[in-house]
Order: sequence, then structure tokens, then C-alpha cells
Amino acid sequence: MDKPVKAPIDPELIRRIQELIVYKGCGHNQELVADIIDNALKLLHDVEDRGDVRVIQTAVRELRYAFKTFAPYVDRKKITVFGSARTKPEEPEYKQAFDFGRKMAEAKWMVITGAGPGIMQAGLEGAGADNSFGAAIRLPHEQTTPSIISGDKKLVNFKYFFTRKVTFIRQADAIALFPGGFGTMDEGFEAMTLMQTGKSRLRPLVCINPPGSTFWRTWDKNIHEHLLRHKLINETDTKIYRIFENNDDAIKHIIRFYRNFHSTRWVRDTLVIRLKNKPTPSAIQALNEDFEDIISGEPIRVIDALPEEQDEIAALNLPRIAFGFDRRSYGRLRALVDALNTL
Repeated sequence: MDKPVKAPIDPELIRRIQELIVYKGCGHNQELVADIIDNALKLLHDVEDRGDVRVIQTAVRELRYAFKTFAPYVDRKKITVFGSARTKPEEPEYKQAFDFGRKMAEAKWMVITGAGPGIMQAGLEGAGADNSFGAAIRLPHEQTTPSIISGDKKLVNFKYFFTRKVTFIRQADAIALFPGGFGTMDEGFEAMTLMQTGKSRLRPLVCINPPGSTFWRTWDKNIHEHLLRHKLINETDTKIYRIFENNDDAIKHIIRFYRNFHSTRWVRDTLVIRLKNKPTPSAIQALNEDFEDIISGEPIRVIDALPEEQDEIAALNLPRIAFGFDRRSYGRLRALVDALNTL
């Protein structure tokens, strides 16, 4: 396949863009901002339909504002809670989501929901305003925002579902699913798909059954009997999510995910895993034996921070391991994280 032809570099355009950046006081990520400006100017000739340009304009505006809103809380762990907007306050699911939000706040986590009624409102009320984010969507039939988050500086309003979902997943260190309809299924499956394909970082994803309910067990049965049986997914893909019958076990699972694991980063063809504790040589040997099936290239080994990681100051002094990962077996990679958390 022929590579797309790059437009010739326009030195005068580069100079003028740089002048604009200097005029605005420079700031962060100047080369990336310059590229955004360059691409925005290309819209003058590349895209004629006004509606298409409005989509790009609104998406950039919404994401910029959302990232700005979350930035002051970058050091706080956050969990996105999904669930039905139709759940009533007297129903067990509502009370369970309230309790879940409260316990996550007690564990020093912040809660992100869609800032609507039902499970979303319950999670926010449980966590309290100081520990809550709202990512609201403008819908004709859902105009009100729970009073707990209405007017709060941590409330972001979205026009598009896709920018809202980017925010839900990008900002979350964990995801919790309570029973819900099409929206909850869409959000849950997208989160799983992104982890399954390596398009988002691994994080705990828990499905929580209300008392006496088999909601997620029935859903999981369908996954196994139809998707797995017909080889539409792999067995390891089902390890991306976990099902729990109560809040306490789900929360324990979420917190344990970060007992030793910190984060991951790709550096060319090498996957780097940052940890809180350095594995012993015998542990490294055992990991290479147990996870040989997902190693493609260099084996698991302890390394120092690579030059490409210098932009992540907070992670520079952490112990880390690295190896050639096959970029396919993300369910098994999740098992590797679990193994690292037991060291």
C-alpha cells in the first residue's frame, strides 16, 4: 500500500503558528498544540460540510475543558461508576450504589458518574460532593442534574457521547458496573474492548450484583455460551472483568490491583511495567516460566527508567520490569499484574 503523500512544509505557516503560541504565553506541549492548529487550518480546504467541522470543533472544546477539570486531581485515584438512570431510590441497586460510593470515598478514591438520576445519583450521593465528578450528557428526556453535583466545578457537560466516554475511561483507575440498560452495556463493553485490544491501560473492572440478583451472572453466561463457545473471543478475554456479589469484595479487589502495580508504558516494542516493589531474581524467573506464552522477544527483566520515560517524573524512581509482550493476550497480561501484586 502506498503511503499518503505529506504536504510540503510551509516555513511561513510554521513561523506564524509559533507567533500565536508565543502570543498566548507559550505553555505546555507547544509542538502538539502547533500540530492541532495546523490541522485546524487544513479544515478550511479539506472539509466543506459545516456539520462535520462542528463535530471536530465541539469535540476538541469538550475534551479540553474536561481534561482541565480533572487536572487538579491527578494524584487521586478515581473510579467510574456505570448503571441505570431508571433505578429508583427505594430499590436495592440504588442503596447498594450509594454504599459503594461511600466506601470508595472512605478509601480515599473519587467517584465519576454520568451525573444523571438512578445509579449515577446514588454513587455521587454516597461519595459526597467533595469526592465526586459528574460527566453529564445533554438529552431531551434527562435535563436535570442531581443537586449533589449541580453547580459544582467538577461537573462537565457534554454534547457527544463519544467525548463523554473518552473522559469516563481515560480518567478512571477502575470501573464499576451496576445493572443497567443499553447505555450501561455500551459503556461496559467499550471499556472491555479498549483493554482487550490494548487501546487503554489495564484497570480493574468489576460487575456488582445487587442482593439476590443474578444480573451479571446471567450476562456472563451469555458471554460464555455465545461469544466464547463460538470463538468470537478468547478464554483470557473473560479475565478482563470480575463479578462480585457485594461491595466489600469488589472494593477489596479494586484496591488490591494497585498493591504493587503502578502503571505501564510502551517504549517502542518493549512493555514497561512500573511497580512499588522490586521483584527478586527468583520471582523474575518464575514470571518468565509462568507467562512464557505472552512473551515475544526479550524476556521479563528488571530495568532502570528508560530515556523515553523522562517526561513522567512521578514514575521515574519506581522499580520496573520490561519484556517483549505479544500485544494480543491482554487477559493474560491482567493475570501477570495479579501475580505481581502477590509478590
